[in-house]
Formats: sequence, C-alpha cells, structure tokens
Amino acid sequence: MSQQSKHQCVTLGLAPSFGFGDRIGLATPGHVEAMKRAGGSIEPIFPQQSIREMTRTKRTATQVMSDAMNGAIYAGWTGRIGADADHLKTPEDVDVTAAAGFTFFTLDPSDEVDQKADDYSEAQVKEKFEQIKESTPWYDTYVGKSLQLSTGTNINLTEEVCMRAAVKYGAAIQKALGLAAHICKVHEKLQRDYEIELSVDETDQPTTLAEHYIIADQCLKGDMKLVSLAPRFIGELEKGVDYKGDVGALESSLNDHAAIAEMLGPYKLSLHSGSDKISMYPALARATKGRFHVKTAGTSYLEALRVVARHDEELFRRIIRFARERYDTDKATYHVSATNAAVPDQNELDATRLEQVYLERWSDVPQGKGFTEPGRQILHCTFGSTLTDADLGHAVRSVLESHPDTYKEVLADHFARHLESLNHF
Repeated sequence: MSQQSKHQCVTLGLAPSFGFGDRIGLATPGHVEAMKRAGGSIEPIFPQQSIREMTRTKRTATQVMSDAMNGAIYAGWTGRIGADADHLKTPEDVDVTAAAGFTFFTLDPSDEVDQKADDYSEAQVKEKFEQIKESTPWYDTYVGKSLQLSTGTNINLTEEVCMRAAVKYGAAIQKALGLAAHICKVHEKLQRDYEIELSVDETDQPTTLAEHYIIADQCLKGDMKLVSLAPRFIGELEKGVDYKGDVGALESSLNDHAAIAEMLGPYKLSLHSGSDKISMYPALARATKGRFHVKTAGTSYLEALRVVARHDEELFRRIIRFARERYDTDKATYHVSATNAAVPDQNELDATRLEQVYLERWSDVPQGKGFTEPGRQILHCTFGSTLTDADLGHAVRSVLESHPDTYKEVLADHFARHLESLNHF
C-alpha cells in the first residue's frame, strides 16, 4: 500500500474497501492489526461514524476523526486511510463532517422514500404519480426501455415499473442530488477531494434491478460523484448476526446488481449492516470482482463487551441486565428479530455460557458461518444507552484502557476473519 501523510485521510476510489466503526474511540489498533494479519488489497476506512451514532454516544465528528487517526498512527499504519461520514441527511451534517476531514460521504435519503409504494395497487400508483410527476421529469426517458445485462438478465422498464419507482424514490433522488451538490460546493471551497456513497438499503423490500438502474442513472446524470451504492439486498441483513437467506440466490442477485454498477459507472456495491455476514462475503467479492465496500458499525462495541466479560464478569452482567431493560425501546430504529424472551436471563448462566449466549465464540459456530445468537442483537441495539450511562459507560472504557492488549487481540481475530472471507476476487 502507498504511503500518505499520517494526518490526512484520502479518497479510495474503486479499490475494495472495509469500514471499521468505532463507537468508543479505542478500537483502531485492533483494526490495524486485523488488516496486517489478513493481508490482501482491501483498503481501510478507520474513521467511520454516522450522525445517529455520534448523537447516541455524545461524540463529535472531530473526536471520531482524532481517535481513529491517532490510533492508526500509534499502531504503525502507513497505508492509505479513508474516512466515512455515514448516513448524512442534511447540509448541516455535511458541513460538520467535511470540516473534520472526512472524505467519503454516505448519503441517506431514506426519510424521503415512500416505504408503502411496493404495496400500492396499480390504481394507487397512478394516483400517487399524478401528484409528483412534475418533480420526476425523468420518468418519460425510461418508459419502454429494455436492458440486457452482461449476466443475460433482462430489465423491462414498463410503465408500471417506472411509475412505481418514481413514487417510491422520486423525492429521495432529489434529496440525494441536493446533498451531493452541497458536498461539491463545500469541497470546492476546501479544495479537497471527496467521494459519495448512496444508501438506499433501509427499505422493507429488496431494491429491484429496475430501481437500482433508475436511481444510479439519475444520480450520475445529476453529476453526483458516486463511488458506491448500497442497495437493499435479498434475504435478511440484521444487525450483529450472519446473513439470513439463500446464499446461492443472493450471489445470482449480486451478479445482476454488479452488472448494473459496471454498465453505468463503474462504481462499487456497498454492503451495509455488514458486521458478521461471513457466509455472504465470498459471494459479494466474486460478484463484484473486488469492487465492493463493506460497512461494519456495532461489532467493535460488541468485542469491547467481550473484553469486559473476560476481565470484569460482574460488570458484564450489569450491562446485560441494563440492555435487557432498554432493548424494547432502543431497537425501534433497527432491523432485528431478537426478543428478550428468546435469550436466557444472565442470572441463569455461568461465565462461559454468558459469553457464548450474549456474544458467542467462533469455536461454537459451524464452519463457514458467522454469529447467529439473538443475545448479540440485544447488546448491539443498546450501545447508546450503555455508553452514555454515567456508571456503565465510564466502567466499560476503564476496562478497555486497563486491558488494551485483550481488546486489540479480540478485534484482530474477529476482523481478520471478515477480511480473509472477502479476499475471494
């Protein structure tokens, strides 16, 4: 990997990349060690945080950047580093993260997506379209088109398909283009390079090939500096556990999405909620021929709790008890299926089973699969409440600061498995 200034992040372009989220600010040495162990050509994004995560952990964009970059320097990293300002929704989000030195801007126009569009009848779609057709002048340019992908798959852009896409995504496309224009203007003043990822994965239904094509085509025609697109893939991509679905069917779908990205861009396909999706990584790498981005967020926090479990069992039990109390409230913004009833109370488990049930160990997982236990989801969704609790948040940080070698090792072991599974292109 090439040398760079140790004090500035760069754009990574179409290189395969991996985002390491860090909600506490102490994880980067472990991330660096994982990169060293795994080898390969995947580029790291060490500073990565969403506005929502910053709000929940009471951290600033500058703190996120400083913690990650200082951690990388301390760990001896000399390669390129990207920086992901994740899930941006407003110009103000852009301003604060650009000022902190972020280079990779993930746009999240999900608030503008009509999540009910897939369930509308044909008559309802036409009625809704009449209300928004003035703001979707692109509609007529697609109707009647038929596209053949390099995979042999045909995309027929019928009147209903295009109309439904306009109803579902018309406002979201406008919002994304507006944010992209603002990013461009900000960086013209900063005289600094940047790149954009568009997230359309936070929907109930998978992104169809027609929707992918129209969204990406409109963004590129609108001069968005698109380097990566995150569709909603088939199957279930829940937080903190492995992929749920038919991996063979997923790879076929990924091949088609990758063919669209190649046809229009090229740009990378991005996997959000990528933590622990070990079983699908080789398929993603093969389908995209290495043109991918994987984003992980909560895993480094969960591995922090593994350090707590091994060095302060009583604190770990307190965190589990607190998480179970908070879970039903905190899970509201997440796509998860775990319930408190599905997981034994911490009082019923000894120390070994406690870690297995709430964090699970690789040795307990069938070969080729990632974590599946619902206990991880309960701990994952409650990170904000735990870290901002006056007692628990301070206690977790104290354990990590007292046992940096353990934290580095569990992170390196965990993420090296991720990275090695992606080196299949």
